Amino acid sequence: MIWLIGSSNQNPRYTSWEQFEKDKETVWSGVRNYAARLHLRGMKKGDQVLYYHSNEGLEIVGIARVIKEAYQDPTTDDDKWVAVDLKPFRRLKHPVSMEQIKEDPRLQEMALVRISRLSVQPVSDEEWKVVMGMAGEK
Repeated sequence: MIWLIGSSNQNPRYTSWEQFEKDKETVWSGVRNYAARLHLRGMKKGDQVLYYHSNEGLEIVGIARVIKEAYQDPTTDDDKWVAVDLKPFRRLKHPVSMEQIKEDPRLQEMALVRISRLSVQPVSDEEWKVVMGMAGEK
């Protein structure tokens, strides 16, 4: 399965791909949206994740991998909320902007276009291929 996560103003630790690379891995925690929580629970070890800068740049900048599946979110005592661990895989050759995504008719049904504020969302195989092509990836 392929996913997209968006950095959040609520957690400034996730605002830059550069910091993510320096940290070498991270706990993706603090998500408090019910739909996003369902998606976090659906993530499996090894799944690929598009990293989207939702604060500055509004662009997909890299690919991460899930290295630990959903577990109790350490930022809350409420056992309903979960976190996953992610590791950066690689930076994209060319970031793909929200503007480019919105302009491509093949991506009009992508969750990022339809519900852009959702911080964790699925990406179809076809959407993945289109985004990778736009990024200059094979």
